[in-house]
Amino acid sequence: MIFTSEEKQFAVALKSIARNLEIKEYIQQSPELYPLFQRSAKRFVTGESKEDGVAIGNQLINKGYRISLEFIGENTVSREKCIQAKNEFLKLIQECGERGLNTRISFDLSHIGLAVDSELAFQNLLEMAKEAHDNGLSLMISAEESNKTEQVLSVYKRAVARYTNIGVTLQAQLYRSLDDLRELLNYSSAIRLVKGAFQEPSDICIPRSEKLDERYIELVDLCVEAEHTVSIASHDEAIYKQVIEHGYLKNPYVEAEMLYGIRPDLCKQLKVDGLPVRVYLTYGSEWYLYLTHRIAEYPPNIYVAITDMIQGSEDTSVLY
Repeated sequence: MIFTSEEKQFAVALKSIARNLEIKEYIQQSPELYPLFQRSAKRFVTGESKEDGVAIGNQLINKGYRISLEFIGENTVSREKCIQAKNEFLKLIQECGERGLNTRISFDLSHIGLAVDSELAFQNLLEMAKEAHDNGLSLMISAEESNKTEQVLSVYKRAVARYTNIGVTLQAQLYRSLDDLRELLNYSSAIRLVKGAFQEPSDICIPRSEKLDERYIELVDLCVEAEHTVSIASHDEAIYKQVIEHGYLKNPYVEAEMLYGIRPDLCKQLKVDGLPVRVYLTYGSEWYLYLTHRIAEYPPNIYVAITDMIQGSEDTSVLY
């Protein structure tokens, strides 16, 4: 998916705004702006409670989709709040287990302790992995900014040595990811491949371009050649065209994965064609950063966001 120069500039600006805490706090505290942004967020976030995520997740499972569920949050700098987040994930895992929902639980390590202390994140991850194992579920560690990548992979490697139901996400845009993937293929747990939504220094990442698309496919090729469980987490039709032409999605260890509210039409078409599709669902009150990233990833979404602010968004689940 190639953007115009104007769209690229807009995406860069929006990613900068997303990380500006003053702007975030201003919007959250504004009685005029907060409801407007919340309307837009409803297209991409199931709601603010665990019950919202589980309910829509159940609907999608009944329609034939696989799902991932995440309690939104990252860069949590309070030990107490990290433990609260971990406990919320434990409740989510338990409820999914009790309901028999075959879901993947996704999360940022910085939500459960990485921004405070890597050992806290490790211990919280082990507790979540055990609970997920006992309930027959899997976990997926999300990608974060490049300055955390080494820590994320370090914690993952320690934890996966004890629990193989933990997967990890790699960003194709980072030059290092090719070497990282070659090492991770030695582990048996799932790998999730994304292009990358973060604004990174130009000397360590590939910009949105044909070169990035080629790198993404190269990473997919390596996973398939190794017969390694992989989620092709993209909304790019050009990527899926190549993947389908190669017959990759017919392998039992390969699946498509897309974020809730992004390209439900493509999700539906792939499912109708008999291909495995996972929908990534989120819930929680920390939706501001998530919303801005969704728009930055695909700048034309700004028109949808503005329309939703004015008219309110439709029930996204019916689009699937």
